[in-house]
Parts: sequence; C-alpha cells; structure tokens
Amino acid sequence: MKTTENTIPFLATHPGEVLLDEIEANDFSQSDFAKKIGLKKSQLNEIIKGKRNINAELAILFEKTLDIDAEYWLEIQKNYDLDKARINTKNQERLEAIEQWKFIENKIATSFLKKEKVISGDPIEDLIAVKKVYNVQNFEELAKLNAEPAYARFRKSTKLKVDPINIIGWVKLLQFNANQIFVEKFDYDKKDELVGKLKQILRINNNTLDNVKQTLADFGIKLTYQRKGDKTPVDGISFWSNGNPAIGMSLRHNRLDNFAFTLFHELGHVFEHLLNNNKAEFIDLISSKEQKDYKNSKEEKEADLFALNHLIEPNNWKAFFEAHSFNDTNITEFAKENGIHPSIVKGRICFTIGFYKAKTSIDYSIF
Repeated sequence: MKTTENTIPFLATHPGEVLLDEIEANDFSQSDFAKKIGLKKSQLNEIIKGKRNINAELAILFEKTLDIDAEYWLEIQKNYDLDKARINTKNQERLEAIEQWKFIENKIATSFLKKEKVISGDPIEDLIAVKKVYNVQNFEELAKLNAEPAYARFRKSTKLKVDPINIIGWVKLLQFNANQIFVEKFDYDKKDELVGKLKQILRINNNTLDNVKQTLADFGIKLTYQRKGDKTPVDGISFWSNGNPAIGMSLRHNRLDNFAFTLFHELGHVFEHLLNNNKAEFIDLISSKEQKDYKNSKEEKEADLFALNHLIEPNNWKAFFEAHSFNDTNITEFAKENGIHPSIVKGRICFTIGFYKAKTSIDYSIF
C-alpha cells in the first residue's frame, strides 16, 4: 500500500516500548527478565529505550518467555524501521521546502496569495500551489517573469503604489482560475449580437455580474473576477486561455459605468488584438497609474475607442454632447433612446469634461 503524508506517524513506536508493557504485564522485573533470556540488564534497557533493535534471535526468546509469536516482534520492529525512515524523509522534505520557500517568497505575491487562501503557510503545500498558479516547472523561472514583455513596463513605473510582483501575482492567479473554466467555442462573427446582449444586461442592471459572465461564456469568452492586492492598481486584463479569449476584472469600484467601460475595453482587445496574437496579454492599470507610452499605444487607443463606440453610437453621442444638455432628465432620456444605462452616459460626460463632482440622482451601483 502506498503511504501518503497523512498516514506518516508523528513519532515511530519502538518495539522496546511494547516489550516493557509485556514484561510488566507478566510481573517480571527487568533484572529477572534479562536473566531469563540471557541478556545483561543494561542490554535489555537499551532495547526498552529504543537504542537497540530486536533481531530474529531475540524475537524467538521473547516468544518462548512471553508466549507472543516471534513474527509479531519482528513485524513491529519492521514497522518501526519503516516509520522512522518515513519520518526522516518527511523531515528532510520539509527542510528542503523551507529553503526553497526562502528563495521564492520575495519573488511572488506572498501576502496577496495568502489572503486569497492560495497558500496556507505550510511550505510543502505552498510550493506545489505556487508552481500551479504561476505555471512554472522550477522556481528559477519566477525570476524571469519580470523581464517578460507583458510585465517589464511595471518595473519602469515611478509610482510608489505600483508593485510589479503583486501585479504579476494577480495576473497569474486570475489566469490559473480562468484555466479551470470551460465555455462555448468562440465565434468572432457574433460580435454584434454579443454587444447587444451585454448592453441589455447593463441597462437592466439586475444580477449583472453573473449575467455578464454567463453571456460571455455562451459566446465563447471566459470572464473571471479577481480582487486585487496591495499596490495593484489594475482594472482588467485580456488574454488567451486554452483556446478561448479570456477577460479578468478587479472590480475596484462598485460602479456600473466603470464596470461597463472596463468590460468593453477588454472586449476591444479581444476583437481587435488577441485574434492576431494568441500569446499577447493586455494588462490595464488605473489610468492615473499607467505609463504614458503604454496608455498612448495603438492597442490601448483602439480598445478605448471600441468601448466608447460600442457602448454609445458615435453620431448619437456627438449630437447629444454638443447640445450641452447634461441634466439628469436629459441624460436618462438619451440613455433610454440608446438602450444603455443612464450611469454609463453620466460617467462618460464626467470623463469627457474632466469633472466628477456634479450632483446627480443617477445611481451608479451594480446590482
């Protein structure tokens, strides 16, 4: 039978302990028993204290003296030897795991992964979990992650509140979770149908997060929500996952307008960029934390434009915005005419004019 870690005893029981119980049960003194089997008392004492093992000759002597089969004594000696070997192996494994953990703990998002219950503090279990989440065969690969194109830009950030290691940890956990999801086959030609259904879900705003996730799955796109860690100002990410496009979102705010724009921005990456590069990852930080060269890149501008134009028809938005009629009543009417939630219109107005403190009765909450 294969022995697992859970069946390894904490301590191995030497047959000398059993022997002492039998000697006392038979009302022998240790001196008398030693004489009976032809040992010095000191030799018997070594057996009782586990300093000397039981061999076949002793087992036969015990059989004759205590009426307990010799095979029994040899069996418990064998079990002791095996248990001791397993314990020693387990201890060595733990020592090696502790050393390995010291090597990697500053290379991974340790606090974040612990908070998300990916790691527990047991280095043996945690090393296995880290390899799975980070998708590495050995821990030397962790040091190479910072140099990968998708992550290299985070090292250039002058923002003290951006931690590249935590961002990579967030990305890797989200990608790992996405790999566990199975969805329908992706069909690029159903883009307009998908956009229409998503806008309807956003407009109704009821059980929105689940409905959006299920709708994307029906159209072959994975969606995963993952809380962010400290110094991880991420909004979303898009990437390929086992043959399907995938989107991850941090849900930083419980605001429907932020959610809608981030969702459609990542969809822009899916339809405009991922189809041409199944190795790409587009990691989008909060705008104020993003590097200008990345924020102004062709891909980011195209993803922004996709979100703006697919949430609100461009000509309709232009006519509405140029009318400068931004009270809640007009916003609500325009949103109804365009099949979109009023908070999305209000949020776009605030973003466009750069003013977010105007009073409004429009509810931004996600329901």
